[in-house]
Amino acid sequence: MKFSRRHTEHHRTDRIGWLRAAVLGANDGVVATASLVVGVAAAGASQASILVAGVAGLVAGAMSMAAGEYVSVHSQADTERADLARERRELESDPAAELRELTAIYVNRGIEAGLAQQVAEQLTAADALGAHARDELGISETLSARPIQAALASAASFAVGAMLPLAVAVLAPVQGLLPWVSGSSLCFLALLGAVAARVGGAGVLTGAWRVTFWGALAMAITAGVGSLFGSAV
Repeated sequence: MKFSRRHTEHHRTDRIGWLRAAVLGANDGVVATASLVVGVAAAGASQASILVAGVAGLVAGAMSMAAGEYVSVHSQADTERADLARERRELESDPAAELRELTAIYVNRGIEAGLAQQVAEQLTAADALGAHARDELGISETLSARPIQAALASAASFAVGAMLPLAVAVLAPVQGLLPWVSGSSLCFLALLGAVAARVGGAGVLTGAWRVTFWGALAMAITAGVGSLFGSAV
């Protein structure tokens, strides 16, 4: 059978790695920096002190996000490599057992036993390790861990997110800094949540709401703590 036309579909799973890191980084950048600025401002600090604290938070947060994301995703990558190495050894030592295992996987997914045997044999002949990695271990090229990509995406997105409330803190009048930073940061978070949900194929309103809610809660608590300690000092 010859196919004259190629059917092309666009899926979003290839975005999971960088999208998760980028959204997490940008969200943390806005929330952490806005909360820091609001907390320091509520304590009665000068605008210069607020900006110094905000810039320090941006640098420290970006480096922390990069390091944390790299270590976390690298651990996942190490686990994947270890599983693949073990699977490679098992294929070399007992290929018949591995073929039966692959056949059983397809049978459990609803394929008739005879056909499952044929599918397992053909996939094993073409790429035995790839078949077991995909269907037994759940490891694929699309979803595999990429530590450096995740670290860079997290750091860059955190810095971009942190710059937004910092820019407002620079431009806003000192007397109105709290409402300006808080209100604009909530708008940034709502937009971020909506864009992330749209790119990922989820509900836009739900994505915007959940990000905005947690950002508002973080800023409210930080402002309360800053006001409390500012009054005490």
